[in-house]
Amino acid sequence: MRTVITGGAGFIGSNLADALVARGHEVTVVDDLSSGKEANLRDAIAAGAVLEVGDVRDAAAMRDLVAATAPGAIVHLAAQIDVRVSLDDPAYDARTNVEGTINMLEAARLAGVPRLVFASTGGAIYGETAVIPTPETVEPRPMAAYGQSKYCAEAYLGLYERLYGISTLALRFGNVYGPRQDVHGEAGVIAIFCGLLRSAKRPKVYGSGEQTRDYIYVADIVEAIATAIEGDDTGRINLGTEEETSVLRIVELLSGLEPDTDFSPELLDARLGEVERSCLDATRARELLGWSARTPIAEGLRLTYAATAPVSAP
Repeated sequence: MRTVITGGAGFIGSNLADALVARGHEVTVVDDLSSGKEANLRDAIAAGAVLEVGDVRDAAAMRDLVAATAPGAIVHLAAQIDVRVSLDDPAYDARTNVEGTINMLEAARLAGVPRLVFASTGGAIYGETAVIPTPETVEPRPMAAYGQSKYCAEAYLGLYERLYGISTLALRFGNVYGPRQDVHGEAGVIAIFCGLLRSAKRPKVYGSGEQTRDYIYVADIVEAIATAIEGDDTGRINLGTEEETSVLRIVELLSGLEPDTDFSPELLDARLGEVERSCLDATRARELLGWSARTPIAEGLRLTYAATAPVSAP
């Protein structure tokens, strides 16, 4: 299958590109390289993947690229993912996450692409809820513009399916972590903490540290996306481990990898827009995709830390 991956030079996208090339896909990566890195695609490009530098906010460029590529499927990963940025500039967040998604749907419609799989968020879309683990039937009430923009983009997927018959699927990711995640980013606490531990620096923890997330290893997410591309399921599917892990537990597990380093957390005030608990019910993923997360958090942290180069803390 010929597959286009937007945001494919990023953390998740580059891991997906590697996996799809190995499965025999002809892969075209679209990335503006604002945060993604061409170096992430070294192995995929060597195996035949193609990188096209472009911005999903450029509707004409996306139409031309998809028409020229004529893929059997698009995986739309390109996004603004920083909760802080989304709150500071919600219009910018929407231009990337909503308008960018519309541009890819319109490019798919015009080129006759039959399938689009969208990277949504389970960690930010549901907001505060008493239903833990949270199934797809719970009404989203995002606490940040990032989750709201992803929810809006999901609605456009449904619109294009109803109007034009494009098969669309929104995958609601838990908090994805693993090799290639940016240690200087704002959307990956595990990557940030791994970078700090490599630098023998203490981590900053906002709030009590007891807030929980559903941390899922990138290889497990990639397996689910690859399965979804080749299937015909539609709607929304959570991808998570169904396990809550607190920020302080992450600190504790990482500390065990470097027992001679002081990795005690520095506690700071809680930040606006962050929920206290997040954990996803993955029943629908098991039933429709035959998928479940395989990597325990301790093993995923070990693999991620092993792949983290020493850095200086920002």
